[in-house]
Formats: sequence, structure tokens, C-alpha cells
Amino acid sequence: MRMAFDRKTEEVRRADLIIGRYKSKPKSTVPSKLRASRNDCATAHCPQLSLCYSLCMSARLLDGLKIRDQIFEELKVETRELAAKGVRPGLAAVLVGENPASQIYVKSKIAACAQLGLASWLHTPPASVATEQLLQLVRNLNADYEVDGILVQLPLPAQVDAKRILEAVEPAKDVDGFHPVNLGKLVSNRPGLVACTPAGCMEILRRYLIPLEGANAVVLGRSDIVGKPMALLLMHANATVTICHSKTRDLPEVVRRADIVVAAMGKAGYVQPDWIRPGATVIDVGTNKVTDPAEAEQLLRNFPERLEKFRAKGSVLIGDVHPDALQVAGALTPVPGGVGPMTITMLMSNTVKAARWRRVSNPAVAGD
Repeated sequence: MRMAFDRKTEEVRRADLIIGRYKSKPKSTVPSKLRASRNDCATAHCPQLSLCYSLCMSARLLDGLKIRDQIFEELKVETRELAAKGVRPGLAAVLVGENPASQIYVKSKIAACAQLGLASWLHTPPASVATEQLLQLVRNLNADYEVDGILVQLPLPAQVDAKRILEAVEPAKDVDGFHPVNLGKLVSNRPGLVACTPAGCMEILRRYLIPLEGANAVVLGRSDIVGKPMALLLMHANATVTICHSKTRDLPEVVRRADIVVAAMGKAGYVQPDWIRPGATVIDVGTNKVTDPAEAEQLLRNFPERLEKFRAKGSVLIGDVHPDALQVAGALTPVPGGVGPMTITMLMSNTVKAARWRRVSNPAVAGD
């Protein structure tokens, strides 16, 4: 009985803290009656505290498009400064075959180069290309002084050894941040080119002034592209980091202890709202296309406008975190419009950085 009472007291204390934080926000959009009922509910030790959260809280949206625009303006300034020194950063993209999704991604990256005044080149080997042929193309790009960044769009055809191709890219031109040398620099916290998606997540956290030092952070996913570099970046920012994966025991309870949750598992709506500690910051890396009506109904039952759009279009993008987490988290990246825009943004940033390091300054002494 004592333990149950202490647990309830702690829940009420947390509710009071959240209420206080909520009341301090300017220009509240929640009706005064609802704010009053929330306060009455908490002070009365209401047994339905989770319901209070869902009714009364709404996470601050961490807008990746806004951050993208800020960084683009900064990159335009740096690009002009490099141009004054006779340097025009350049990105070479390699698109193998005719994968429709890959074509869209590469087209967006080339368009971003044009927007920022960067040079760009597109190489389109056929889907039948052999590993050795692709390796030769990479060697040629490595030797081209005007090319500062090399992007090999994934996935590659089955007959191509993707690992050999990625490791053939010169580390100084590896703007995707996938090369073992750049991963090693990240481990040792030395200047290098960092994988774009986790670097973008860090920009969102920093520019929205999310406290990182001393925070408990949970990263869901351990891929070389997102999970591992994300954990390292958070650790270097003095967060205490836990990496979770398919073998993690009692995953919901581990996530509930986190001040910051980064979800990168590739499963639509996998992280449930009751896994999120009220007031936590959620970075949702997932971009999952949902086409099944039953799944969409379940995920969007509290979002009628999005559900109507799904019914009209036949598909919807859902993150790795259940959309209802919006009513529990303190801050959250939306899907779409959150982490997604930051990946191309950081690709552009890495290209400009590579040009500066290669052609203007020494990367051994240059800062980030």
C-alpha cells in the first residue's frame, strides 16, 4: 500500500510540474475552462492523470523546415565568402538505375545545390553496372579537385558490393558521413563529416534550446547511419545515452525514463504514447508510408483531418512514434516536416564544410 501511495504521489507531483510549465507558456491556446479543469484534476489526485495529459497537453512542434531555412541562409553567406576566395563547393551525385524514390531524393539534392549556389554533377550508371565499373567512377570523382562531396545514392543494385563502393569514397569527400574513417573521428570526437540525419537531429535540439547536458537520452535503433552516430553525438553533448534495439528488455520502461527520445527503428507508430514520459522531447526519425486503411484508422483516430487526407490519397507518412504522443511529449518533431528536411540540409552543410577544409583550411585544425 505504501509503495502504491508513493507512486501516486510521484505521478501527481509530475503532473503539477507539467501544469506549472504549461501555465507559464505565453499565449495559451487552451480554453480557460480546460486549464482550470486540468489544475483541479491534478490537485484532486485524479486517478485518470494520463487522460489529463491527453486532454490538456500538446507538444511544442520542432519545425525542421524552419531550421532548414535558417541553415540555408547561413550557408548562402558562407558560399559567398568561399566564392570570394575562388572556391565554389561542388557535389557529385551517383544515381544507379531508375529507382523512382532514389530519383526523387537525388533531384531534391541537386535542387538544393542550385538554391545555395553550389556546383553539382549527376552521374547515372545503368542498373546493370558492375562493382568494378562503379569503383572506377568513384576513383575518378576522388581525383577531381572541383568535386568536394561525393554522394552515392542508396540502395544499390544487388550485384554491386555497396560496402566496397562506400569505403572507396575519399573520407574528405564523404559528405554522407558513412566512411569508417569519419565514423572513427566521430567516436574520438574529432572534426569530421558526420552522417546527415543524426547531425540534423542535433541541430534541431540545439536551435530549439533543448537541454542536453545531463539529460537522459534513449536512442531507439542501432544502425550505422542513424542510431550509432546519434548516440555518439548526444554523448559528446554530455547526455547520458541508452541505445535500444530489438533485444532490449522491458523497452517501454526504458523509454519512460528518458528526457529525450530519438526513434529510428523504421516501424510506423511503434513507440506508444504511454511509453513517453510527460514533457519529454521526442525526435522522430521515421518516415513510413502507410497504405493499409485499418492501420491508418488506428494510428490517426484522433487526427480526423489527416485521416480524411489519407482516405482521399490512399497513403500517409507516419513516424516511428505513434501520433498520439503529441498529447504527451513536451516537444516533438512532426512527420513530415521535422527531421526529414534536415537530412538534405546537413548534406549541403557537409559539402560546404568539405570545400572549406579541402581548399581553404586544414581539417586537422579547423573547427566544426
